[in-house]
Amino acid sequence: MTARRAIATTLAAVAGTVVGAAVLAVVAMAVSPWPSALLIRRAFDRGGRETNAALAPLVPDGVHSRLNVPYDPSDPASLLDVHRPGRPDGGAPLPTIVWVHGGGWVSGSKDQVANYLRILAARGFVVVGVDYHLAPRSRYPRPVHQVLTALSHLVTHADDLDLDTSRVVLAGDSAGSQIAAQVAAAISDPAYASALGVDPALRRDHLRAALLHCGAYDLDLDGATSRAGALFMESVLWSYTGRRSAREDPVLDLASVRRHASPAFPPTYLSGGDADPLTPQGLAFAERLREVGVELVADFPSPGAGEPSLDHEFQFDLSSEAGRATLERSVGFLRTHTA
Repeated sequence: MTARRAIATTLAAVAGTVVGAAVLAVVAMAVSPWPSALLIRRAFDRGGRETNAALAPLVPDGVHSRLNVPYDPSDPASLLDVHRPGRPDGGAPLPTIVWVHGGGWVSGSKDQVANYLRILAARGFVVVGVDYHLAPRSRYPRPVHQVLTALSHLVTHADDLDLDTSRVVLAGDSAGSQIAAQVAAAISDPAYASALGVDPALRRDHLRAALLHCGAYDLDLDGATSRAGALFMESVLWSYTGRRSAREDPVLDLASVRRHASPAFPPTYLSGGDADPLTPQGLAFAERLREVGVELVADFPSPGAGEPSLDHEFQFDLSSEAGRATLERSVGFLRTHTA
């Protein structure tokens, strides 16, 4: 066999393998949510780790972290972190911010937002990062129940953890904003909690506010701004719900918190970037909150108003003016509602 023929044979074999693998991948994605979920998880987790590392130099001195606190005795993997500023003179317990991380319900962890939470804690709060089980292995409504269990643990162990659980804010980013908003709705509305089959341990008058960045608040795909965005939502919702056509799942009506926000929903800060495909959902949720009379800060730039555009999760980029400004406005909102 000539060298040229050997090379041609090798290339043909490689091409056949690549084509075969691509066909198998397409078939696999058509019958299971796992392949696309794992691809999304790999990309998102890499980005989350990089973002967290970039924030490390900005964490002020004196912030203390109590890591991997179990919050569910029946599940050793249900863990939370508690970040607090140093208080050399002791003093009264600080307001508690409970943060639910994002990642499309299929990725992410409290570790990937830990440095942002430390930066926030340094402003005078105890900030709790909550882990929850990821889809497709764990499906809706498990993360909602887990966050409620974490809140129950915080209430029960407030003295041990040195928390003020009479001043709690539910916070989150991306998918974490959706989970946090759903938990806030359950705490605010007994009928909604009953429909979910939950009994929140946190009293409504102790839930002071919600701080929600770049979230999805109506899971019907109508807010997708592109075919790519629609395909992404279809993939993660299939993972999260176990249904190939999630919009046909009546259970997801409960997860679409925009449809269930009541006048008792807590004062809310909403943000989103002008280039974020989820911003239409944030704007629609803001409109709903205004309709029912909820106190609201809607922090959405006009399309094209900023250079560069603000993408999904822009608030974590504290090297940017927009990220720093959003942090300052968030801190002001938190101080107003936890004073």
